[in-house]
Amino acid sequence: MDMADVSRRTKEGVEISLQVSPKSSRSGIEGIDPWRKRLIVRVKAPPLDGRANKEVEGVLSDATGCKAQVTAGHTSHQKTVTVYGDPDAICQKLNAAL
Repeated sequence: MDMADVSRRTKEGVEISLQVSPKSSRSGIEGIDPWRKRLIVRVKAPPLDGRANKEVEGVLSDATGCKAQVTAGHTSHQKTVTVYGDPDAICQKLNAAL
């Protein structure tokens, strides 16, 4: 599986389906869950006051070099994040991070 299986192109960039694990021992992109068809992202922050969401945005921004924003699932482990920019470049950078 690759990023094409867990993402959708939009006119702004790419929407990515995520499975987030808060309160992990380390932060980063872990891989792809083939059953849920979601990118797995682990973050150290607890799911309080939006801290985990901010860290998810930071992890994806660092991996792609583009602005990332949680657009759905703010209070859920399953989220949708929009990464703004060139879809081809974003998918290429995220595939390299896997």
